[in-house]
Amino acid sequence: MMAPRVETLAEGVTLYHGDCREILPTLGKADAVVTDPPYGMNATTATMIGGKPSRWSLWEGKPLSWDNEAPPIVLTFPQLANEVIVWGGNFFALPIVRGWLVWNKIIRNFSSSVCELAWTNLDRPIDAFDCSHGELASEGKFYPTQKPLSLICWCVTKTSGETILDPFMGSGTTGIAAVKLGRKFIGIEIEPKYFDIACCRISEALKQPDLFIEKPKPAKQEAFL
Repeated sequence: MMAPRVETLAEGVTLYHGDCREILPTLGKADAVVTDPPYGMNATTATMIGGKPSRWSLWEGKPLSWDNEAPPIVLTFPQLANEVIVWGGNFFALPIVRGWLVWNKIIRNFSSSVCELAWTNLDRPIDAFDCSHGELASEGKFYPTQKPLSLICWCVTKTSGETILDPFMGSGTTGIAAVKLGRKFIGIEIEPKYFDIACCRISEALKQPDLFIEKPKPAKQEAFL
């Protein structure tokens, strides 16, 4: 295993470029996991009649090959933190729970599904959040399966822990939500392009804190003698 690239953007805000299967065993237990892993959906939506790629299986004209398999490591996430939220949890053999979260996309016939589900280990009734894909038009879409920031902020508020961990960070939306809500954040992303985007997006979020929430402190600089 090569040493991962590590970026500390503020005190308690650390991003790792590498494979979460290799990095997670080196980290301590987090307070909460909030993540949106690959679901393995590309294996079922990759072709249309005539064998041409479907519009759901392409991003920037390229197949979403990383989404061919639902990663088994997701099944270990309940051991990584006291609170866990996994989008697409219905595609994994996770324990039976009652605390599901539902994203109602409001606008019908706009995407491949009218809602998405998140598995949680939170002992609470099912809850739902209404939000259209239209929010991404103003936020900017940097990742093929990017979730709206308001949705992920809502998820983070469902947790009480100080440190949020996202093993499949993508373009960093969970990190933005965490720092905007005054939480610490650990993110892991294997693709260098999206890791760099996440670094930039979270850095910008740190510069624009909520006036009523204490933002993470700047990272401490080591003195060299």
